[in-house]
Amino acid sequence: MKLKTVQVTNYRSIKDTGVIEVEREKTILVGPNEAGKSAILQAIQHLKRPAGVPQLDALRDYPRSLYNDITRGKVDPSHSKVVSATFVLDKDDKAALPEAFRDKVSTYTFTRYLDNSAVHESDLDFSGTTLAHIRKDLDRVAAHVDAMLSAETGTETSKTAADLEATVEGFHANWKLSKERRTKIRGWLKKYISRIDAGSAIEQRYDAIEAAFDLTDQADEVLSVLEKRMPVFVLSNNYFRVRPRIHLAHLHQRVTQKLMDDDKYDYGNLCLLKLLGFDAQELAKAGTVTDKQREDNSETNLTAIERRADERQYQLDAASARLTDEIRSIWNPNPDRAEADRLRVLADGQYLKVVVEDDLGVSVELDQRSEGFQWLVSFFVVFFAEAEDNYENAILLLDEPGVSLHALKQREFQKTITRLAENNQTIFTTHSPFLVGSDELDRVRVVEMTDRKVGTKVHTTVTSSDPAGLLPLQEALGYDLAQSLFTKKKNFILEGLTDYWYLDAVSNLFAAAGKAHLDPKIALIPAGTASKITYFATILHAHNLKVAALLDSDKAGDDVAKQEVLIHTLKQKAILRTKDFLTDPIEKSEIEDLLRATLTEVVKAEFNVDVAKAVSDHPNRPLVDILAKEIKDFSKYKLAKAFLRWSRDHDASELTKAEISQFEKLFTAVSKALA
Repeated sequence: MKLKTVQVTNYRSIKDTGVIEVEREKTILVGPNEAGKSAILQAIQHLKRPAGVPQLDALRDYPRSLYNDITRGKVDPSHSKVVSATFVLDKDDKAALPEAFRDKVSTYTFTRYLDNSAVHESDLDFSGTTLAHIRKDLDRVAAHVDAMLSAETGTETSKTAADLEATVEGFHANWKLSKERRTKIRGWLKKYISRIDAGSAIEQRYDAIEAAFDLTDQADEVLSVLEKRMPVFVLSNNYFRVRPRIHLAHLHQRVTQKLMDDDKYDYGNLCLLKLLGFDAQELAKAGTVTDKQREDNSETNLTAIERRADERQYQLDAASARLTDEIRSIWNPNPDRAEADRLRVLADGQYLKVVVEDDLGVSVELDQRSEGFQWLVSFFVVFFAEAEDNYENAILLLDEPGVSLHALKQREFQKTITRLAENNQTIFTTHSPFLVGSDELDRVRVVEMTDRKVGTKVHTTVTSSDPAGLLPLQEALGYDLAQSLFTKKKNFILEGLTDYWYLDAVSNLFAAAGKAHLDPKIALIPAGTASKITYFATILHAHNLKVAALLDSDKAGDDVAKQEVLIHTLKQKAILRTKDFLTDPIEKSEIEDLLRATLTEVVKAEFNVDVAKAVSDHPNRPLVDILAKEIKDFSKYKLAKAFLRWSRDHDASELTKAEISQFEKLFTAVSKALA
């Protein structure tokens, strides 16, 4: 089950974030201090909290400026939504459902309220029965029974109708009837079943009510299964530190007698023991030989002592090796020095020590290394320990990870987060441009709060009213551009970010399929607009680098392509136009027209709008113009992001023959232009 969208309302600094689109693997929240990034993660965790996480509290969690609305009774916490999320089901989720519903459910929505109650629903055509839905049938049954009683007694009566009113007292007409309330109504019906003639119209109404309830029972069973399968949300906003020297007996005493005044102090140490597969007492006993054992010189006793000691050491060595590999993948400053920074976990009687051994063989305690190194070791210890249970079927919420790391170490840690996200969907906040790759801007959501009366807002597109919100993205792009100026000999300039996404995604699909694709040594550089391509080309060419550019065949592209400076700088063969690669000519074509058929299908799946007929009826009209007319508030940015998601779940063979041919011609032309 994957989180698809989430929306936070009425929580601390947040009035309404708006609907936040969540990526299938990694989603990045960026924004200035006090924008509300941490509050978003804290609210999301309440969808399904791990054991031990405090529940929502109106006093602490409702927006403080509006708290009087609760004390005065204007706002009921049971009606105040805090967080609502929609999940997409995977094959395993559907397989767990009753067989009759496996092909009928694709999404699941869960909403948590301020009083900690929750409601949920799926996209089943029928998800529940309301009192309003069956009220007429109930009234007809009651009237029929009262009429029969009146005929029998000769006295007008409304006893059955009054009994019905008492049964449904307090029921909201338009709210789905709970199992308890359906049971009460069923009990009322059974009291009068003997008064209903078989085959009569009233019996048909009776059966209709029962059928509606049966269907609701089945829908509830679906929801029950899905609720159990919903992932737990694990928030890590303070990574606990592993101490360099742990007295095992004292730790065991604090745990068993619940004497830990500060759970944060011992949590990292307990995770280290969990990773080793011991508790403190077991590890201490494994290294302790009693006087009685010393006196027993039998071979059996000596073998048992040796085995316990070896078992302890082997588990310590295995954990040390695993942690060392992970640390080296990020920390090793010199890849040629394979023995640098070896982490070792040692047991010495009652003490467990964590030391770092350098390439000279000199060991120092962990706390003598830098803050960044200590943080990294502690992060991996806690994560690996929790991965066995809490993090299984979990969504990770990481608040400002890696703040202690140097910028280049953060760049490496970005890859670690990507690895984590392969198994556990991850949402993390950051201020650092080094944790945001230039190829990950589609995963970025900008968080801002320019007005406290409006509260925290989240933008799905890369935009913000507050320049500070975009700073990490600008710096990330600037860093990558600076790197390309000095390390990339071949540069391909594109009009905008969406062009970059399309080319990069298709090239990756082609590479996986063994087809002609873009050379990884080519730097793809989005200029922002067509008008800026000339500036980028001039700067890069001045550094004696090979440069080519791709322009749409619209008016803006035509104007730039005619500029003498660009023609002089790149020469004509390096100025590529989208129209040159189309199998069928399209006037004023843009890069989207190279994927015309596939994007039509993507639009139908992502936006639930079928534009196939409109596209077919206007074969010479640019796709973007058609979509702008057919789709309200159409966005090229959202379309490109939707294609990126499509590309992660599909392969090159699912593109049309024309699309494959067009991109092969484009990639070949790029290679020739930069040869």
